[in-house]
Amino acid sequence: MQKITTFLWFNDQAEAAANLYTSVFKNSKIGMISRNGPDGAVFMVTFQLDGQEFMALNGRPQFKFTEAISLFVSCETQEEVDLFWERLSDGGEKGRCGWLKDPFGVSWQIVPTALGELMAGPDPARSERVMQAMLKMDKIEIEGLRKAYQSD
Repeated sequence: MQKITTFLWFNDQAEAAANLYTSVFKNSKIGMISRNGPDGAVFMVTFQLDGQEFMALNGRPQFKFTEAISLFVSCETQEEVDLFWERLSDGGEKGRCGWLKDPFGVSWQIVPTALGELMAGPDPARSERVMQAMLKMDKIEIEGLRKAYQSD
């Protein structure tokens, strides 16, 4: 059992969010769905995304998501970046520097591992060029980062 589980509070969209997320990430599945009330409305959903446990609650509109908390997705390829960027932002909002909000208001960072690798290089001037290139991007483009790293 996972010791720490991300818990997401929705108004009334926990099941829809869990269904979207499990359709986007490999090795994902819906777990338990708890219903209550005379109409059998969904109260809580558990689900896994790539093996990581999450819980979602329909708690009414008492709380809202903010960018202060986001889900960070590490991507090995541009194809992964493109997939997560498009699927999670569909009906939501695309932001800057790999950030987006999904249709439920949850913030995500879709980040290629190449960004960290290029930023961690030994040459601070190259790292700064990569940072400046990334700051101009909405969806992060690996090729653009590499070009910034290699330019002089």
